[in-house]
Amino acid sequence: MSQTHSFKPIFDKNSKILILGSFPSVISRKFGFYYTNPQNRFWRVLAGVLNTAVPESKDEKIKFLLSHHIAIYDAAISCEIEGSSDAKMSKIVPVNLKPILKTANITQVYANGGKAYEICKKYLEDGIIKATKNEVIKLPSTSPANAKFSLERLTNEWTVIARTLE
Repeated sequence: MSQTHSFKPIFDKNSKILILGSFPSVISRKFGFYYTNPQNRFWRVLAGVLNTAVPESKDEKIKFLLSHHIAIYDAAISCEIEGSSDAKMSKIVPVNLKPILKTANITQVYANGGKAYEICKKYLEDGIIKATKNEVIKLPSTSPANAKFSLERLTNEWTVIARTLE
């Protein structure tokens, strides 16, 4: 079924890194915000990497991201998708990153998982490299579908983000 991304990117002029997911899950689309599935480990991983408490409310999450100079969005603005499965994504239309890359001082883009990375490489890489002088870095997905990665292993792999922000 064809779906369109319905919520805005989170960033401001002080954002230094951009984390791109693939496309919002069914639960995230329902609630209109990023990573709202309690089984998704995104917020726990970032809090662990940055050594802070896990933000709970939508407002806390936005404040958390902006205070750490992190921008988030998804790589696809629309697609055909069954449920929340990245493997079932087709007819992908990439997002326009120009407003973020023009406003913020993004120095590095990270892809949250293989599908986000694939979309970045296929559609967004030229603009990302032009703006940041760096290629997209693929991180293991925080999705519950990535069961082979424990929370501890994910947090360890994602520590590269903290080093980028230093």
